[in-house]
Amino acid sequence: MDAPLAGKVALVTGASRGIGKGIALVLAEQGARVYVTGRTVNEGDYYLPGTVGSTAAECDARGLQCGGSGVAVACDHGDDAAVAALFERIARDEGRLDILVNNAFALSDDLLEPKGFWEKPLSNLEMWDVGVKSNYVAAWHAAKIMAPQGSGLIVAISGFAATTYTYGVIFGTSKTAVGRMTRDMAVELAPHNVAALTMWQGLTLTEKAVDNMAKMAEKMTTSITTMTGSSVEHPGRVVAALAADPEIMKRSGGEFITTELAMEYDLTDIDGSVIPSARAARGEPIWQPIGV
Repeated sequence: MDAPLAGKVALVTGASRGIGKGIALVLAEQGARVYVTGRTVNEGDYYLPGTVGSTAAECDARGLQCGGSGVAVACDHGDDAAVAALFERIARDEGRLDILVNNAFALSDDLLEPKGFWEKPLSNLEMWDVGVKSNYVAAWHAAKIMAPQGSGLIVAISGFAATTYTYGVIFGTSKTAVGRMTRDMAVELAPHNVAALTMWQGLTLTEKAVDNMAKMAEKMTTSITTMTGSSVEHPGRVVAALAADPEIMKRSGGEFITTELAMEYDLTDIDGSVIPSARAARGEPIWQPIGV
């Protein structure tokens, strides 16, 4: 079986379920050893199904024919000490890190409530803690491994909220910050042959998205609910293609619409469909690659 990522070590944050899980599965299927992090250890700990252990087990199954595997690590990315221990383990046990996917994001319970920012609690700043700060902390640790080895890829999962109002002030600001932060990381990582870029996800049919659309679609942004949704593995196929691209440095520093990258790499979703870009309805990326 083709294994373009054989020998690669990856870390996907927030992968108990959703986009993170989909990315982890595809990376393992293509030969990578994938560290899977998340807070859910036991089924029932969260209202939706999925645990770090179950994702890692599925990674093992997907990677059986090509040497890919999963490693479950319970980790709250709001806990800097736990994150430091995670990277110490990767460095000790693997001796390298080739791919970091910064996907973990704390979605506040009242995210879809149509209220002004002043009517929502300051605790919603958790989206900055796990979504912005957590990205920086994970990339900081990853760069300490990647820069000395002279290779690596850091992918930040963001979205159209950077240009189009989506779910409120903190959510939009967080997504915007991720793109700028990743671009500046790319500038400083370039001399070390380490790439950093941001992917803009559209509607992804995660467990949470499907549940929200079934229960409260009227509270969701219309330009999102009318989009063609992708499977959680669709962005995983794109990340895998990026990781295997010998000219990845040409993309470093840029923000890219996931569906457009899929078209460039001639990738379809798991059902064979081509997911259209939402650029016209939702906006276009702010940052181009640093070499442009």
